[in-house]
Amino acid sequence: QLQLVESGGGLVQPGGSLRLSCAVSGFTLGDYIIGWFRQPPGKEREGVSCITRTLGSTAYADSVTGRFTISRDIAKNIVYLQMNSLKPEDTAVYYCAAARFLPLGSCLSQVNNYDYWGQGTQVTVSS
Repeated sequence: QLQLVESGGGLVQPGGSLRLSCAVSGFTLGDYIIGWFRQPPGKEREGVSCITRTLGSTAYADSVTGRFTISRDIAKNIVYLQMNSLKPEDTAVYYCAAARFLPLGSCLSQVNNYDYWGQGTQVTVSS
């Protein structure tokens, strides 16, 4: 019943932009913390950005600060990740995830505490 579906990935040249979407169903978006994570080839999954529940506060990994922007449309139940000035190092499978509560405080680092996950969308930055 509860579902998250990522879309918007693809191949882009360095310096280009993509906007990822996370469409959620089966729950109210404002009741969950939403995180974007990525897993580069051969590496562990890492936090990219996240947005909190009621107030919509945001956080970003140091590697993407100033280039990526997370936002949400509560009426449409969609969370976006706008990615600008993309680098080859951004190449990864990107996942969105939802959590009702995160016990440790940081929504970026608690990859193991999110309750629901999408299947991921591939982002490849190369030229």
